[in-house]
Amino acid sequence: MKKVDAYIEKLSGTENWDEFLLAESGLPGPRANLKLIEAVVQIGSEETFLRYLTYSSDKAPVNSKEEFLAACGAVGLGRLVKEGKKEYLSVLKVLASDSRWRTRESVAMALQMYGESNMDELLDIMLDWVKGNNTEKRAAAAALCEPKLLNNRKQVVKVLNILNSITEEIKETKGSKDEGFIPLKKAMGYCWSVAIVAAPEEGKILFERWLDSEDKDIKWIVKENLNKNRLIKMDKDWVTRCIQKFDDINMGGLHENEIGTN
Repeated sequence: MKKVDAYIEKLSGTENWDEFLLAESGLPGPRANLKLIEAVVQIGSEETFLRYLTYSSDKAPVNSKEEFLAACGAVGLGRLVKEGKKEYLSVLKVLASDSRWRTRESVAMALQMYGESNMDELLDIMLDWVKGNNTEKRAAAAALCEPKLLNNRKQVVKVLNILNSITEEIKETKGSKDEGFIPLKKAMGYCWSVAIVAAPEEGKILFERWLDSEDKDIKWIVKENLNKNRLIKMDKDWVTRCIQKFDDINMGGLHENEIGTN
């Protein structure tokens, strides 16, 4: 029996899930129990998801067992949206700016669930989100840059253009940056590589435009993506040429022996 199925069987025979979820959450710790979240999302009710979302940051601090319940609620909204209850997209948008990183990540997971069968609609929605604050931009980028969603070239090109637009805005950011900037920057440090692999021809062209950027944040994003194994496997020669160009412009900073460290 698969782990998710075993959890579903256990939950189906349990009247009050909370104690079991807290005990099996994997928190506090580096990894939450994603299989258990999947089981909760499959059979949980709308009422349960909304109750779990009452576990706000003051009641369920980051990395606490109680935050696991909030994460289940957030991902659960993805199933409800997929079922047609699109009013919960506005709730997810608010949760995208939650102070807890696990809850923010749960928003991306919820959006990906919707995108599995509604990718065109998700793209349209994310075009609105990227006009918002940095955490909303981060949620959009993280949600869209999921390999299982990127199997249609036309859609991938739209994702690449969204990433390019976000990168352009990062370049234009001057002075102090709000607390949502770092999560956005970290997401962009891998999102480009995911999308490029899905549409290499278009992705390479867009990404290469950023190799000679003078912005320190863009340089960091470029370096992070060029270090991803997925790009090396796709086209090591291209990555090597990009690194050489980057190093020539910046007089070092990313060398071939660093390739594939992530």
